[in-house]
Amino acid sequence: MYSFGWCTSIDDAEMLHRLGFDYIECTVTSLKLEDDSEFEKVLPKYTDSPLPVLAFNVFFPGGLSVIGPDTDSDRIRRYVSKAASALNRIGARVVVLGSGRARNVPDGWERGRAEEQFAQLLGWMGDEFDGTGVTLVIEPLNKKETNLINNVSEAVRFAKEANRRSIRVLADFYHMDEEHEPLDTLVEHKDWLAHIHLADTGRLSPGTGQYPYEQFIQSLKKAGYSGLISAECSVKNPKVELTAALDFMKNRFK
Repeated sequence: MYSFGWCTSIDDAEMLHRLGFDYIECTVTSLKLEDDSEFEKVLPKYTDSPLPVLAFNVFFPGGLSVIGPDTDSDRIRRYVSKAASALNRIGARVVVLGSGRARNVPDGWERGRAEEQFAQLLGWMGDEFDGTGVTLVIEPLNKKETNLINNVSEAVRFAKEANRRSIRVLADFYHMDEEHEPLDTLVEHKDWLAHIHLADTGRLSPGTGQYPYEQFIQSLKKAGYSGLISAECSVKNPKVELTAALDFMKNRFK
């Protein structure tokens, strides 16, 4: 059974609810976790949303590096702990660890050390998210957005090494297409998939371009995936495009 959502601001929750979406996917950074007073102000928008906020993305703010010589372990761990607590309160089921800028390996920084830092980060995150009911999914990003973890196989390697129930992997159709990643990787790594992001040519709405949706959907079905599927893309006319995209997704995935 699939559930369909859209990645956007919490302010769009009512509109998505009227259009028939199952949930909304918002950003962790919008929760203002490092400002206690601001966090308490914005939290009710998420806990009382007319549409469940089942997924979150954009985990780390761009200025908080988790790789390289300038990391602040104490700040990172405080941030992760607050995020886990907040997402549990909101009732989220999935949180995406993309944050390409935060995890980018700086020039001159040794690759092995970077991977050790990322593995350590996953350990901290596993400590906080285990038992919360929220699954952390590692998102592979194309090389224009980060130089660490650019395909599903790499993400799965880190997830396996972390060996935590709360850590799995996301497959994003846009990033897979950018990296020319074979779709059968979805079947190969079926046991690790816990979230899906969709777009279409030009990173626009699903159904508007030439992405090979039939093959993508067949691979997901062969992998036995059933769960959350979020569109993450640009739109020019939300009310028209979101309705058309939702119809497209429901018809194609049914």
